[in-house]
Amino acid sequence: MNVKDIMSSPVYLITSNEPISRARNLMLKHSISRLVVIESDMTKEASSRSPDVICVGVVTKTDISERLDQAEPKWRRRPIGNIPISMVMSSDPLTIYPDATPGQAAEILLENNISGLPVVRSKTDKNLVGIITKHDLIRYYSTLDDTTVVNDIMEQFSVTVHRHHSISHVIHEMKSNEVDRTIVVDDSNEPVGTITRTDLALNRMTNPEGELPSKNVKMARKNHTGGEKVLRSVKEVSMVAEDIMSAPLITLSKNSSVTDAAKIMVDQRINGILIVDDEITGIVYAKNIIQAIIAR
Repeated sequence: MNVKDIMSSPVYLITSNEPISRARNLMLKHSISRLVVIESDMTKEASSRSPDVICVGVVTKTDISERLDQAEPKWRRRPIGNIPISMVMSSDPLTIYPDATPGQAAEILLENNISGLPVVRSKTDKNLVGIITKHDLIRYYSTLDDTTVVNDIMEQFSVTVHRHHSISHVIHEMKSNEVDRTIVVDDSNEPVGTITRTDLALNRMTNPEGELPSKNVKMARKNHTGGEKVLRSVKEVSMVAEDIMSAPLITLSKNSSVTDAAKIMVDQRINGILIVDDEITGIVYAKNIIQAIIAR
């Protein structure tokens, strides 16, 4: 099996001078996490099946989410409807050819810490014919006859945030720990949801009046070390983790098969599953399954 057998085609396109808001709307409409960027003078009707469509960049949900940090003054002053794709896209992206193997595609994605590769006709012919993503590779893995269990590939490290933490704090934790999801916990440290790059990128961060919304939350603290948590004064805050988290959580046991994890990721269009056996024991990410493809 080759890249051409599992790639996505046609590809959703956007021009370099269009605003981030249009990219976000396209991602929401088509349930995708990246768009191939073409020259600004090409028509919106162009597609990867048209001749002479040349990729000049890629814009992803990560590119968008990093523009949504509410602590950033520029974000407060400049809504995403006024920010062109050219300011956030990755230019001159890596590409791959239709006859490459899934393993070769997996290696390029992991080595370069990217989640998609535009597929071009050949080394000399840069016309776009498709795109292969981590999601395509996971779908491929879900069809394999493999007995590997989640415990063999999962990561034990996970990042948590409180349900009342600010969006800025969530973004900071993801960036500083180099993860694309964080687990949201309550006052008892029980997991209640998860926040991913998609949640950050595709949630509307302003109210209908164009203002940053706020809410009142009850903050908890202990009377003394080891004491029972009690409520204290109500505090007004901007949007917090629980406002954009995905819930309920999808979980698996560490003895579940990796192919089952892959099937869930494909069906639910998610990139990570929390592993719980009485308590949180780890997370299996899309990248872990991509590594399993290379190891075959």
